[in-house]
Amino acid sequence: AIGLAFFYRTMNWNMFKDSIYLTARTSTMIIWLFVGSSSFASVFAYLGGQDIFEAFFKSLNLEPWQFLIVTQILIFVLGWPLEWTEIIIIFVPIFLPLVKYYGIDPYFFGILIGLNLQTSFLSPPMAMAAFYLKGVQGDKVSLKEIFKGGYPFIYMVILSMVILYLFQPLSTWLPNYLFGQGG
Repeated sequence: AIGLAFFYRTMNWNMFKDSIYLTARTSTMIIWLFVGSSSFASVFAYLGGQDIFEAFFKSLNLEPWQFLIVTQILIFVLGWPLEWTEIIIIFVPIFLPLVKYYGIDPYFFGILIGLNLQTSFLSPPMAMAAFYLKGVQGDKVSLKEIFKGGYPFIYMVILSMVILYLFQPLSTWLPNYLFGQGG
């Protein structure tokens, strides 16, 4: 962006200083999110929360596909009030031992989480991405129009997730090929 601003000769010293300040401020906020999430996850594991969580899921005697559905619903609901960083740092380490326990490919699980979070961030009632867009666009576009425009994307992501559930090798062939695990 800075290169384009210089190229189009729209960059001035004040704009450059503001962009550096805003970049540093945003980066600092993200770093603090990581620090807080990591601290919470560490304390949670240290106090035995990880073990309780694992014991609970193992006591349910779920099939692998049922475990995937339950975790994806949980992550979807958590995606409404939480940012992706908290979900990735707090909940993925909690779920990973269970993913191995149920014999689920971690790449497959990670891809499902990524797709699921995209859907969650666009879905009402919270729809963080819609509110970000509304904040940028202001009165030029209504929330109703944003939601209306987001629904086709949500449907496509859900369809993609269903296809991946049915044909798991679609999501794992490239990592397996790149990392030499066949393919």
